[in-house]
Amino acid sequence: MAEDNRINQKVALQILKRLGYQADIANNGIEVLAKLQQQRYDVVLMDIQMPEMDGLETTRRISWEYPTPLQPYIIAMTANAMEGDREACLAAGMQDYLSKPIRIQALTHALQQYQSWWEERE
Repeated sequence: MAEDNRINQKVALQILKRLGYQADIANNGIEVLAKLQQQRYDVVLMDIQMPEMDGLETTRRISWEYPTPLQPYIIAMTANAMEGDREACLAAGMQDYLSKPIRIQALTHALQQYQSWWEERE
């Protein structure tokens, strides 16, 4: 999970834990790229507004640096949802979009979409 706000990190980690998932934290896009070099991740919950490297630029870099079969499923997370944000996230290479505060139902649905996406790729 790419998120720079400590409170949002804690809330999201609790939700993921309740759903049976485990997550690592990256505080910005640079940390996301470093973590992806260390290990493969199936899903990245990507905050859009982060210091040093935002979620859109990070996603573009992932798309450029990793062949499609090795790219994680990227779910945008943003607190300042404005018209056109969803389209910008999808254009950058993200597969899904959630607005904050994250709702359990919405996150569950996004993770289920990942399952469908993964099955289609096989």
